[in-house]
Amino acid sequence: MEHAVSHKFDLSANFLKYLAIAAMFLDHFASVFIPSDQPIWFVMRVFGRLCAPIMCYFVAEGEFFTSNRKKYLQRLVLFALLAHFPYVIYFNLPLFGATSVLWGLALGLMALIFVKHSAANLGIKIAFVGLCCLLAIWADWNFVSVLWILGFGLFRGNFKKQMLSFLLIGIVFHLYPLLRDYGTADLYQIGIVLAIPVLALYHGRKGRGGKWMKWGFYLFYPGHLLLLELLKILIR
Repeated sequence: MEHAVSHKFDLSANFLKYLAIAAMFLDHFASVFIPSDQPIWFVMRVFGRLCAPIMCYFVAEGEFFTSNRKKYLQRLVLFALLAHFPYVIYFNLPLFGATSVLWGLALGLMALIFVKHSAANLGIKIAFVGLCCLLAIWADWNFVSVLWILGFGLFRGNFKKQMLSFLLIGIVFHLYPLLRDYGTADLYQIGIVLAIPVLALYHGRKGRGGKWMKWGFYLFYPGHLLLLELLKILIR
């Protein structure tokens, strides 16, 4: 069934991007500045789970609407590179042992473009997706972001199938492994399911925001990490 386009109440694409930015900022702030035994830490981390699903969804939307897929992919790779050092510095990670979610988003976009538009046979397409997933292992959200983007993009126009793929991928490759390995310490990860009712309120309206919102999230990503790192230095 098509996702309807005329509703009395809906959330625009730009509003959802602002929501993702807020969720990301609060999540990253809480993960470093607030003790994990505080209730507000749990609330902020749950809210933070909205960011990755929303951005994966709009990467898939962007692939559909862009007039130049090659430039879209190039810009996303560029922002992934720009975000790498702020990410590993802020979270005190090995320089080349981890990287930000933007790298996973870029690989997800790459996989979606190849699957949708390449003349290659199914076997080669599956192998290419597997390679993208492998290269995303070091990114925040790892290959889950690649698979989410594929599901959102390939099932575009059928909201129920989009959300079913999102939920199955999230449970099998994200929630189950984390809860199995870390138990209640990672219970906040169930917050990803909140993305379903939020995205259900999006019906294709772009909303206000101008050119800022086209790449605002990707600029904000390294910018907010640098700001938080500065705050961390100041309060030491």
